[in-house]
Amino acid sequence: MGVCKPCNHFRRECTTMAKEKTVYVCSNCGQDSPKWVGKCPSCGMWNTYVEEVVRKEVVNKRPVSGIETAKAKPITLHEIVADDEPRIDLHDAELNRVLGGGLVQGSLVLIGGEPGIGKSTLLLQNILSIRGRKILYVSGEESASQLRLRADRLGKVADNTFILCETSLDAIFTQIENVKPDMVVVDSIQTIMSSEIESAPGSVSQVRECAASLLRYAKESGVPVILVGHINKDGAIAGPKVLEHIVDTVLQFEGDRHYLYRILRSIKNRFGSTSELGIYEMRQNGLREVSNPSEMLLTQ
Repeated sequence: MGVCKPCNHFRRECTTMAKEKTVYVCSNCGQDSPKWVGKCPSCGMWNTYVEEVVRKEVVNKRPVSGIETAKAKPITLHEIVADDEPRIDLHDAELNRVLGGGLVQGSLVLIGGEPGIGKSTLLLQNILSIRGRKILYVSGEESASQLRLRADRLGKVADNTFILCETSLDAIFTQIENVKPDMVVVDSIQTIMSSEIESAPGSVSQVRECAASLLRYAKESGVPVILVGHINKDGAIAGPKVLEHIVDTVLQFEGDRHYLYRILRSIKNRFGSTSELGIYEMRQNGLREVSNPSEMLLTQ
């Protein structure tokens, strides 16, 4: 009979170990199974199941989002008022067009791309151009001094943008309650971890739980949340496919880092078309909008 390290009790008397269990989760679609299987019955991929330790939820625990709302009640369809969704102007014609006319309040947007392609630069130069709105930029990969150097290189410094270098989901929601922002940017979702999940940051369970918590916050508060995600070697967004199903909009930032031009395309958009493209040119002082794409293909 072994001894549990957290509480120094024997296994039969331990109350800590009884709250934990091990499951196998598909790294492609997020399907879980009590035992390892070679082929995922949900997505059909082979050898994608990984073992993860999860902890049973505690009853009557305060929601991780920190917001308590009344329980939803069913209503008839004619009682629902369907007005045009209010949008936030990001002062970027290309990004506004790809989003369908601007950023919808209460929406959850995911921007994916290769490392170093310019995702953080695109977001930082846009949020620094917004006036009259309080913005919280959460960075799990860069320090505050690195972000300040990038802002200086872009030539934009705003007093309404708050920088938070944190990876704990609970600490992020605590600062959200203190700052009460009008927009939240999380860079990146693969670095954020919840204390309710025992697995490492970037795992299937962590990405799924953190994205679901941010989705609840966005829908309950009406504050738009933008997530930054990395892509794997196959060109797909890293993490489970359920991440793309959770969010409202999925944008892909593409291009060769050795060349100047970048393309922003919409893969999924619940508030607009997926046939729009945004084209940018990478410069020393940030990304320049290319309003006339023919200048990429034609010479004088």
